[in-house]
Amino acid sequence: MSMELRTLMAQVSQYAGIAHKEDIARLAPQLPPLPQGWHPNGDDAAAIPGPEGYSLLAMEGFLNAFVEQDPWFAGWCGVMVNISDIAAMGGRPLAVVNALWNHDIDHAQQIFAGMSAAAETFGVPIIGGHTNLRANQAQLAVSILGQAKQLLSAFAAQPGQVLVAAIDHRGAFRAPYLNWNAATQAPAQRLRGDIALLPEIAERGLASAAKDISQAGLIGTALMLLESSGVGARIELDAIEKPQGVSWADWLCAFPSFGYLLTTDQASLPALLGLFHSRDISASAIGTITDDKQLWVRHDAQKVQVRDLGSQPLMGFRPESDTASAP
Repeated sequence: MSMELRTLMAQVSQYAGIAHKEDIARLAPQLPPLPQGWHPNGDDAAAIPGPEGYSLLAMEGFLNAFVEQDPWFAGWCGVMVNISDIAAMGGRPLAVVNALWNHDIDHAQQIFAGMSAAAETFGVPIIGGHTNLRANQAQLAVSILGQAKQLLSAFAAQPGQVLVAAIDHRGAFRAPYLNWNAATQAPAQRLRGDIALLPEIAERGLASAAKDISQAGLIGTALMLLESSGVGARIELDAIEKPQGVSWADWLCAFPSFGYLLTTDQASLPALLGLFHSRDISASAIGTITDDKQLWVRHDAQKVQVRDLGSQPLMGFRPESDTASAP
């Protein structure tokens, strides 16, 4: 490895996706308390308890430059990333709505074409939204409704568990961003079957915690999961499977179309990895969960602390045990 680990981790930590997550901490303390018994804020989707599990609600907004430069793919991602959020919670997607602001009808139609293509591919209908074609710039946000019988949650990681990364490598970066696209050319039935793995994992109890790898990349997503659970982790860099020809800096900051971090125990690890491998999805144990709220990455003799979440929070969402003991 030509790059020093400390240099690599500094580069990854400065990636804009992680900085965006830090912005959340400025607003999180102002959120009102949730109803008694509800799932805490800070997960990939809101989980509203009901008589047969949980209703799931999530939303994604998109960078204006991305929407302007690549409208069809922005529309596709509007549906796809919301579906990933529902899957990360162990849920099945039901329907999406959107809010689209634009000033160019042709550009807006490209966005809608991408959304429609993704909705048809994944079998998730678009059932409404809000449209304004008299705005001064293109803006897109998409929200989704889902249902889960059994939750996966970023708040459920436990010390001693194994950290697993599962990412579909059958794609390529879509310039100019680090979006790893393994979806737009894939068969619809394969994509639907891949997404269905996550609720199966939840219902079989093969993992407890999960989070989809977001714009913050693998390391940033790991930090969000660890912060929510009030734990730390030790990650082995060489255990992370990486496509040939892709640099570590790009891969650790990539936003994959199918990518998840999960935690599980040693007894369930073979079955969990086997499910992903049966669908030709790369999956491996990349580290262990610890009780110290620190994320460390190791490569050969090098070892670097990425962040101490105990002294330097990321999003500001804390597990209920920490909240209960706070003054």
